[in-house]
Amino acid sequence: MQKEISEQNALLFEAILTLKDRDECRAFFQDLCTVAELRAMTQRLEVAQLLDQGLIYNDILQRTGASSATISRVNRALQYGADGYKTVLPRLSE
Repeated sequence: MQKEISEQNALLFEAILTLKDRDECRAFFQDLCTVAELRAMTQRLEVAQLLDQGLIYNDILQRTGASSATISRVNRALQYGADGYKTVLPRLSE
């Protein structure tokens, strides 16, 4: 199943990898996603950063407005996911 998902998403991933800078990235994602989708992805990344910093759910909820379900989902991804957050978060700190 994972291989099928990867093959279906290959074009999207390749397109993202062609982006050269923040402006190109912003434009592509504005065209690709709704405002709500972009907000949701932005919020999940912020939640991941705060969880990685050791903040507790209530503090994260107050700072981000994310639901407990979103915080829990991001936490599960951090703990048991494909290590995408673990790859990106340290790079954002550089």
